[in-house]
Amino acid sequence: MATPTGRSFPHPELTDAEAGALTFPSSNSRTFNYFKPRKLRASMYEDVTMDVQPDPGRHLTQGWIYGFANGERGYPVEWTALRSGDWHAFLDPNEEWEQTIYRNNAGVVRQIGLNLDNARRAGAYQTWPRSWALFVEQHVGAWMHAEHGLGMHVFIAAQRSAPTNMINNAVAVNGAHKLRFAQDLALYNLDLSEAVPGFDGSAHRGAWQSEPVWQGVRENVERLTTVEDWGEAVLAANLVFEPLVGELFRSHLVMQIAARNGDYTTPTIMGAGEYDYSRDLRYTRALFAMLLKDEKHGRANAEVAGEWLARWTPVSLAAVRRLQPIWSQPPERVLSFEDSLDRAKERFRGLLSDLGLDEPKELER
Repeated sequence: MATPTGRSFPHPELTDAEAGALTFPSSNSRTFNYFKPRKLRASMYEDVTMDVQPDPGRHLTQGWIYGFANGERGYPVEWTALRSGDWHAFLDPNEEWEQTIYRNNAGVVRQIGLNLDNARRAGAYQTWPRSWALFVEQHVGAWMHAEHGLGMHVFIAAQRSAPTNMINNAVAVNGAHKLRFAQDLALYNLDLSEAVPGFDGSAHRGAWQSEPVWQGVRENVERLTTVEDWGEAVLAANLVFEPLVGELFRSHLVMQIAARNGDYTTPTIMGAGEYDYSRDLRYTRALFAMLLKDEKHGRANAEVAGEWLARWTPVSLAAVRRLQPIWSQPPERVLSFEDSLDRAKERFRGLLSDLGLDEPKELER
């Protein structure tokens, strides 16, 4: 195009990569969203979480604008063997984001703190049998290492890998729960070291590192830290390890027998961990329900999940079998090890049944 002075300018070419080129839900609204909310109006959780991590499948019409040295770009869907027709269909049922996780965890910490303050004032620890104090210093203390390992090296490692911000946010919260619970147990251990005569606050390290009963759990956790597929990591930790090992130890052992041994504070700590897991399990079930019901990929996802279950179920069963001797250590017991394990297996079967997954044959070995 020439001007009266003879100068020319390049003709503009629209590539559909410019801002405003893409039509999205609410494009014509004065108060628009880049997504379709679950209800008539978007919740605060949706506003601060949806599409914070952009995706070429939705809004980045020019493709990923960043990548890695090995050539991978953005958030590759290939980082898991699972597939989805729409990864953005997952919405965290817990609606956890920055504000809510601080508020929820502050409430948990406040409750634990009040309980421990009351126990110190009432001299509640003075009634503990010595055998129970030994059990708490070794075995309850050892559990903090399992929680820390899962939080720091499984969930925090996986929270960057999923293809949507919504999934990564839920996994990151899962990691934060684990780390806070490990801290709860560590601070409780310090509290008992000051309040209980003869309590060895360092015994948990020896138990985790060298006690034969804990080496199966330690191996299970350490093997989980090596998993590169984020979907496998979440399934193996939340759908296998937790019901078969975590809940069995926290709920079917410690919380069942603590009161019989004059201990009303340890169940409060363990109950916080169980509450965390109930929330983490809720998002896990919602995520895998979506993937297993996917019209195009559901059957293939079920096959992949079945392979993972077959791989990790025997690992967790071997871990919990090695824990069996600690069921006989407290002087007052409620359930036998086999009864506790049967309950854990039924819980595991129920989770798989709800998701439509077949029970792995390894469960009865």
